[in-house]
Amino acid sequence: MKHLRLFSLDFLLIFRLFCALPIALALQAAPAHAALDHPACERLKASRVLRAQTPVDCTRLTVVRFPYVDFSGAMHDDGEVMVLDAVAPEVGQLFHALHQRRFPLARARLIDHYGGDDEASMRDNNTSAFNQRPVTGGGPPSLHAYGLAIDINPVQNPFVQPGETGAVRVSPAAGVAYLNRRTGRPGKPPRAGMAEDLIGLFAAAGFTVWGGDWDTPLDYQHFQFHRELAQRLAALPAPDARQHYLQKIKAYRACLGQHRSKPGTACAFNQSP
Repeated sequence: MKHLRLFSLDFLLIFRLFCALPIALALQAAPAHAALDHPACERLKASRVLRAQTPVDCTRLTVVRFPYVDFSGAMHDDGEVMVLDAVAPEVGQLFHALHQRRFPLARARLIDHYGGDDEASMRDNNTSAFNQRPVTGGGPPSLHAYGLAIDINPVQNPFVQPGETGAVRVSPAAGVAYLNRRTGRPGKPPRAGMAEDLIGLFAAAGFTVWGGDWDTPLDYQHFQFHRELAQRLAALPAPDARQHYLQKIKAYRACLGQHRSKPGTACAFNQSP
């Protein structure tokens, strides 16, 4: 009987290792981040994700690949976001930290999966980064068009726009359930996937602006770089942009350590990258 139990345990262990092997091999086969080649750039143009007069050239964009845990606890190995090349390693580290924390993501697909339609991506609760479009409501290019903004779990972190008549626009519509931003509420189960848990993590990678700090609209899903830094990184050659970014990040993190500051303080806004 003892030998039978040992055999059962050994078999169970081997079975689990066998099931995990395809995921491990897939993660090893796919590079953590890869620059776009010419065919990939052409696909972006065909899907209207990339248009004329983009703030950054297609060759400056990098796809970051990562594993993630969804809201059911299932593990996925196909997470992808597209960002500016200068920040790609740190974005990879950021999503690795989310995975280590088991912070859930509903999904993470490139925006060309939705034909560049931000509303469709939000309805699908998709975490995304690059998308060549203006700021919501019109105006200058969004920081998404620089590959320097990331939207996290849009349903759990909706875009909220008060209207002139008092009506409030919530995007996506399912985000209405998350207008109350408390994660723990009396008599109700805790809620995961909310952006408030990530402010410090994103700020440490240079995404020091959180849309949840704005007066109006409120964009809880949205983390971005300051526009001045984004424009500087886009204008510099790739190696110089990388060095400039690293210098700014080093100074920002030193500021936080020296002043025991937190994101959203004077250190973040006055000395941020």
